[in-house]
Amino acid sequence: MVTIKAVAERCGCSPATVSKALNGAPDVSHEMVLKIRAVAAELGYIPNAAARALKTSRTYSFGLLFRENSKKGLAHEFFSLMLNGFKRRAEELGYDISFVSRRLGDQYYTYAEHAKYRHFDGIAIITIDYEDPQVRELVESGVPTVTVDEEFGGCGCVLSDNVQGVRDLVDYVYGLGHRRIAFIHGEDNMVSRVRVGAFQESCRERGVDIPEEYLVEGRFHDPDGSGEITRQLLALETPPTCIFYPDDVSYLGGLQVITEMGLSVPEDVSAVGYDGIGLAQQIRPRLTTLRQNADLMGAQTAEELSRAVREGRDYLPKRIVIPGKLIPGETVKDLRT
Repeated sequence: MVTIKAVAERCGCSPATVSKALNGAPDVSHEMVLKIRAVAAELGYIPNAAARALKTSRTYSFGLLFRENSKKGLAHEFFSLMLNGFKRRAEELGYDISFVSRRLGDQYYTYAEHAKYRHFDGIAIITIDYEDPQVRELVESGVPTVTVDEEFGGCGCVLSDNVQGVRDLVDYVYGLGHRRIAFIHGEDNMVSRVRVGAFQESCRERGVDIPEEYLVEGRFHDPDGSGEITRQLLALETPPTCIFYPDDVSYLGGLQVITEMGLSVPEDVSAVGYDGIGLAQQIRPRLTTLRQNADLMGAQTAEELSRAVREGRDYLPKRIVIPGKLIPGETVKDLRT
């Protein structure tokens, strides 16, 4: 194994100078840094991670806490895009990524214990049950933390603009003449509460009455559950002309039930989704939806977490809001004609 001493001998300097150059210390000339790094690459020198952490108090590693209720995990396109954006930007900033779990080998740990064991520089919480006491323990452990789509515990946060996203969808269907609009929302969390509030306010501003039975709680990424709710909505004495689904995947369950009932989209009932995943644009009719910029959300999470680590005690958390984009499809009928 190539040692730091071997690199120093080749460069004609001390091992301490090599260490400083490889760790970005400011008191080594630019020319010497370039020389040392070139020689280190040529010899195949790989720094010892533990030793580097002792010298710099940094491990250059981020922990990623990712637990979502649908159990699809990385197979879900929206989260896959977000995690890809996070990974890409984190690596550009010089960080490795590991997932935070409650188990290491045959031992069980809390999230905070895992973070301490791994010496993560920072933690990104992409999705989690924020009511879990272990999440609060982690946030209060002192490890820099950034959350996604949740304002929590004074952390930095990256949010999709759910208010404007829902308002854009309401504007669109209202503009096409719809007044009987049902809203299936996800389980009770910050995203659902924001979207429901935006939906109710937008409808109220336009004089659209929303009966209690038109506002129904479902679950995110649950096509079966949304399908059953669709069946209930269409069985009402006055069924909606348009149904908002909590996400594009949930719409697929609604579409199946609508078809089973001998009805069609959009001739008999219109529909809109949320997320803007590729699958929704491949099925026919193409789904009208709100595309969230998942990749940018992930990248901005890594950027903000890097800033939190870099600034330490001087860090002031930011609230970063990422706009989405309305994607008109073929699932909303024009009732104006």
